[in-house]
Amino acid sequence: MSSGQQVLLKLRKMIITGELEGGHRIAEIPTAERLGVSRQPIRIAFRLLEQEGLLIKSPTRGYIVREISEKLVTDALQVRGVLEGLAAKTVAEQGLTEQQKDSLLHCIKEIDQLFADKTEFGDLELERYHHYNLIFHETILQGANNLALRQALSKNNQLPLASNQAIVYDQQRALSEYHRLHYAHLQHCSIYDALMNRQAGRAEDLMREHSCVNILGETVRAILEDHHECMTLVKA
Repeated sequence: MSSGQQVLLKLRKMIITGELEGGHRIAEIPTAERLGVSRQPIRIAFRLLEQEGLLIKSPTRGYIVREISEKLVTDALQVRGVLEGLAAKTVAEQGLTEQQKDSLLHCIKEIDQLFADKTEFGDLELERYHHYNLIFHETILQGANNLALRQALSKNNQLPLASNQAIVYDQQRALSEYHRLHYAHLQHCSIYDALMNRQAGRAEDLMREHSCVNILGETVRAILEDHHECMTLVKA
């Protein structure tokens, strides 16, 4: 993974976890010094994070870290699910072209190979996963051939964590993150199967559920914490 991509992942995580506090100004030079890199990858990362809705351009200089709420992220992902669900439904109704079939299947095979070879992801595996994940989603979106849908999705992508570009991977929770991405891969397989069999309703439902995979880790942790609390109460 390039140094620029590493910087982007690092800054994205710092914003999401609150290490970079919402509402605070962030500038190139102090950020570059903090991460021990040059200003160039910082400048590029800032622009990309602005597109993802994690930074807001300051009217003077630099950027402001966006204040992120759980509701904002959930709402954005639900809207993405509706839009991508419509794209999948449309493609299923009209049928896949041979080129689309080949593209989707190639993505599935490449990602499947990552999980066959590795039990956890490093930078290289994450970069390859990200690459083929983007192609998978873009193939379906292009297949829908709906300009209004594409523009609506582009607008929604400017909200925090709503874009397919905004991949998050917490190395401190490597095992659970690995399983989350594997689950997302299995969802891709199910979506492909629904598209191949022209099951429009199923394809739409699967894609809508798939949109929330980014917050699946938080859901699992919440369930486990609730279970732990319940068990503690029972023992008491």
